[in-house]
Amino acid sequence: MSVFSVEFKVRDYECDMQGIVNNGVYFNYLEHARHEFLLAKGIDFAQLARDKINLVVVRSEMDYKASLTSGDRFVVTVAFEAVSKVRFGFRQQVVRAADGKVVLDGLVIGTAINERGRPAIPDGFAERLTA
Repeated sequence: MSVFSVEFKVRDYECDMQGIVNNGVYFNYLEHARHEFLLAKGIDFAQLARDKINLVVVRSEMDYKASLTSGDRFVVTVAFEAVSKVRFGFRQQVVRAADGKVVLDGLVIGTAINERGRPAIPDGFAERLTA
């Protein structure tokens, strides 16, 4: 299984009153990394939407292990895994660059639906993401 990664730096406005990254911000980090992963694999999320195929999240599991603070540099990893004929998963981690500490372990499960709300996984989708 190949692992894709995107580098980030925590911005001040992403932190809460405790001075740590607000838990909801991690969803944004993970989503951005997934979109970059798809683009790197030749899948344009926005073009799929224009073609009336919408990739949607149906389940998210996040285990918070440590906190990021303002200015921290970190990497978000993405690894694709098949879940079923109509669902796919993205195993993701947030890893602090300074010490290699895993800050978050996540699994995001998605599907693709057409304009009628029916499962519509694009042809070759899983094969492109595992290549």
